[in-house]
Amino acid sequence: MGFLNFLKPKNKPKKGPREDLPEEVKRVVDILTQVKDPETGLDIVEEGLLYGLTVEGKSVDVFLLMARSTPECHACQMLALTVQRKILSEIVSVLKSDGFERVRVYNELGLLLAEG
Repeated sequence: MGFLNFLKPKNKPKKGPREDLPEEVKRVVDILTQVKDPETGLDIVEEGLLYGLTVEGKSVDVFLLMARSTPECHACQMLALTVQRKILSEIVSVLKSDGFERVRVYNELGLLLAEG
């Protein structure tokens, strides 16, 4: 047993939604794995952009961490905004096609980014 063994994680985190989440929230998380970040090819759940959901019947509010995906470079920000718009559009599209009637997507500040 090494001196710094206490720093090693005891359990690996599981992929996918937590098991204690309501079924409708798990379902939305699963649906959102279809949305890929065009820059990385990772889905938004795996990438850590999704940080919250509220599901009420056929309505869903999605909360994203978008600030860290916006670089400081002004030329890069234009590209980042284009990528963000694509991600937002896909979120609304996949949720609407799965039967949700109202979809709202917010950033970490609570600002509405997309609605459908």
